[in-house]
Amino acid sequence: MSDHLHSPTSRSGPFALARTLAWLRLCAIAGQSVAILSCVTLLKLDVPLLPLMLGVCVLAVFAAAASFRLGMPWKMTEGEAIVHIAADTLVLGYLLYFTGGASNPFVTLLLVPIGLSAAALSITGVSLVAILTGVAYVLLVPYHRPLPSLGNKGLDFDLYVAGLGVNFVIMAILLGVFISNLAKAIRSQRDEVQRVRERALRDEGILAIATQAAGAAHELNTPLATMRMLLPEIRREHAGDTPLGDDLDLLEGQVERCRTILREMVAFGKAQLSQEPERVTLDQFVHSCMERFQLLRPEADVTLDVEPNAARLRLRSPPGLRHALINLLNNAADASALNDSAAVSFGIRIDGRWLELIVTDEGPGFDEFDELGTLGLSQKDTGLGIGLALAEATAERLDGELAASNTGHGAQMRLRLPLSVIGDPA
Repeated sequence: MSDHLHSPTSRSGPFALARTLAWLRLCAIAGQSVAILSCVTLLKLDVPLLPLMLGVCVLAVFAAAASFRLGMPWKMTEGEAIVHIAADTLVLGYLLYFTGGASNPFVTLLLVPIGLSAAALSITGVSLVAILTGVAYVLLVPYHRPLPSLGNKGLDFDLYVAGLGVNFVIMAILLGVFISNLAKAIRSQRDEVQRVRERALRDEGILAIATQAAGAAHELNTPLATMRMLLPEIRREHAGDTPLGDDLDLLEGQVERCRTILREMVAFGKAQLSQEPERVTLDQFVHSCMERFQLLRPEADVTLDVEPNAARLRLRSPPGLRHALINLLNNAADASALNDSAAVSFGIRIDGRWLELIVTDEGPGFDEFDELGTLGLSQKDTGLGIGLALAEATAERLDGELAASNTGHGAQMRLRLPLSVIGDPA
């Protein structure tokens, strides 16, 4: 993605500030219009109505332009966010100029941009905003039109106190709501950065394992070829030994199985590089997965439950999806075995725009503090801790999700994939 487009981080600092300012701008337009009209109609104050409404209209035009800009995919820079603050400050200063300047109780609204920018901008940006609002305040001290009087000093003072009260409420709402939302956006950004960092570390570990696996596959081919060549020789030398012949049959089958696995690894690597998905029906995909899994775990008792409307679904099955599903089934078989059970349940259903692949075991379930898909960590004594990590990486690559839960009599893994990504419209 281009650096000029919004990224998760660009949408949390200056972008979040500009979005907050957009909402505040709408509130300001409504509040200023009501305040001006109330002063003219209810309080009968002699305020310059036309210049004040002109300032509100200018702010409304800028609000429309800023809202249009926020809908664009370009990255929101800190400088642009400061320009938004400058426009709001200039309009507010213009309105204060006609309504008493620094003596107006609402002059403290100039502090709002500083508070908002402090939660989203750098020190330099906050300093620029502080200088801008400070200059506006200083200029409003000598240069302003005095507020018109009601003709009664007591009423004037009461009106001033009422203005202070309204200003206090406004400031409290701004500080409590909008700055809280900005802080929430910043925390969300940090969490997203942490998740991206964890995914990068996991993917780096998977890449290292894949590199080692490729080297191991290349090296294993030679001893497998040697065993495949020697086994017939041993069979001829001990042709009359029936028990040994049975063992040799088993060894030959295992050697051929290893060679098949190595060939599939190479084919999977080529398919992954080509990025060409396999186009099959869901029924065919599930059937091939079950055949492969039954070869790996013939002792597993798998209960298959496929929704009728899902079986006919056509898939663009990426190369890693079959391996991810077999990993989940294999983990489920291992978990059930811990409770002396061979039962594994495999369900497929369509939930709206999602395809759900659900694998349930009858094992001990997940502990409260288990971390799903943590590379190198496994609940099994013989596990390598990469099965769930590979499955989760596959789910994320397909814009899906992998969720784990306990069922009361085991654990359940739910792989949810968007039909828009893996469904074949053809």
